[in-house]
Amino acid sequence: MTLDFIVLVSIVLVASLLQTSTGYGFSIIGTPFLLLMYPAHTAIQINIVLSICLSAFMIFNIRKEVDTSLFIRLIKGSIVGLFFGIFIYLFLDIQLLKMGVGLLIIVLTVLLIFQLTIRRTINKDLAAGGISGLLTTSIGVPGPPLLLYFSGARIDKVTLRSTTLAYYLFVYSASLVMQITFGGTNKEIWIDSMLALPALFAGIFLGQLLFKWISQETFRVITYIILIFTGVYLFITSF
Repeated sequence: MTLDFIVLVSIVLVASLLQTSTGYGFSIIGTPFLLLMYPAHTAIQINIVLSICLSAFMIFNIRKEVDTSLFIRLIKGSIVGLFFGIFIYLFLDIQLLKMGVGLLIIVLTVLLIFQLTIRRTINKDLAAGGISGLLTTSIGVPGPPLLLYFSGARIDKVTLRSTTLAYYLFVYSASLVMQITFGGTNKEIWIDSMLALPALFAGIFLGQLLFKWISQETFRVITYIILIFTGVYLFITSF
C-alpha cells in the first residue's frame, strides 16, 4: 500500500462524508487535495467520476425529498453554463476565473453571516444553475453558487441536500461527457477512481449517520465554513 493510495483514500473518505451529511463538500474538499497529487485535468475528472458514483448511489434513498420544480430550473440554467465552462476548461486562463470566484465567494459569505437574505425567483434559480454549470466544466466545483444561493434563501437542510445531489448527478454526468469528448481522458483517472470506491462508500455510510444529528443551525455554520475555505483556497491557488 503506497503513500499516494493512503492519501487518496483519506481525501475521498472525508470528502464523501461531508458531501453525504451536508449535500456539499466533495468537490470543495476533494479537488484542492487531488490537485496536489495529479495534473489539473486528471484531478478534475477523478473528482467528477467519484461525485457521479456518490450521487447515483444516494439518489435512490432521498429521491422523494427532491424539490422537483427547483431541480428542473437548475438543470435548465446549467445547460448554458456547461458550454461556457468547457470553453474555459479548454482555452482560457482558469487561474483568473479561480481568483474572481474566490473573492466573490468570500464577500458573499461574509454578507450571509451578517444575515443577508435572498428572495428566490425563477430567474435566480436559473442563474444559480447556470453559474454552477459553468464552474462544473471549467474547474469541477459546482457547489459554491448553489450553497450561497440556498443559504441566503434559507432552504431547509433536507431539501437542500436531496435537490443538490439530484442536480449533481445530472451536471457532473453532462460535464464528464463534454470533457471526454473535447479534451479526452486517461487510464489513470479510471483506475484510481475505482480504487477509491470503498472509501467513497464508507464516507457515504458515516455521512448518513451524521446527517441525522446535525441541527439546522449547525448545518448553517458548517455551510459558512465550507464557503470560506473554498473562497480562500480558490483565491490563494490562483497565483
